[in-house]
Amino acid sequence: MELNADFSKRAVVHAAQIPWKPSPMAGVDRRMLDRIGDEVARATSIVRYAPGSHFSAHTHTGGEEFFVLEGVFQDEHGDFPAGTYVRNPPTTSHTPGSREGCVIFVKLWQFDMQDRNQFRVDTNVDSYTGVDGAPGVTRLALHSDDNEDVCTEHWAPGARLLLEAPDGMEVLVLNGGFEESGEAFSKDSWLRLPCGSATDAVAGPDGAKVWIKRRHLARPPVAPAT
Repeated sequence: MELNADFSKRAVVHAAQIPWKPSPMAGVDRRMLDRIGDEVARATSIVRYAPGSHFSAHTHTGGEEFFVLEGVFQDEHGDFPAGTYVRNPPTTSHTPGSREGCVIFVKLWQFDMQDRNQFRVDTNVDSYTGVDGAPGVTRLALHSDDNEDVCTEHWAPGARLLLEAPDGMEVLVLNGGFEESGEAFSKDSWLRLPCGSATDAVAGPDGAKVWIKRRHLARPPVAPAT
């Protein structure tokens, strides 16, 4: 399966406007944003766990990165409330689920295969700092290495931004919204910019909280080797 698999093009999905589709596990549904591969895939998705649902125990052969959007995600490593960012690198394993139900934004098979840095960040308690040259923007760094930078940002109401993507960029709206290229982005809207592109964005009247990944498309995305 291929979905938004041409990474040389701008891609947009307003996820709140598309239907949920069932996964192979009962009670777990998803909205696919991009994908290369079938059930084992390089994939970016929004996934919903019904109360009491869970996935079978599994190992992250290609790594898993997720951000909890709603509810509380759980596994044997602990509880992860909304606003938690988690990186489970290759070779890690767990049995994920949710007693009360949750929604997560998740990326699979997008790690450096030598990465072993497993951690979590609670964006609700860590401090945001101002960004030089970007009035009205504050940032919380989540992860940075030789291949990518990941952060969350708050954009003040009406803030104007230049989104530069020399090595690619993805933006997911967590709250509020913005306008880009004449298109309105609201909660759960996702934008992917190709390498070498740049675009202007204007935060909406309520501002915006966004998740951003930069620099990760410098290496051509490929399907998992299975």
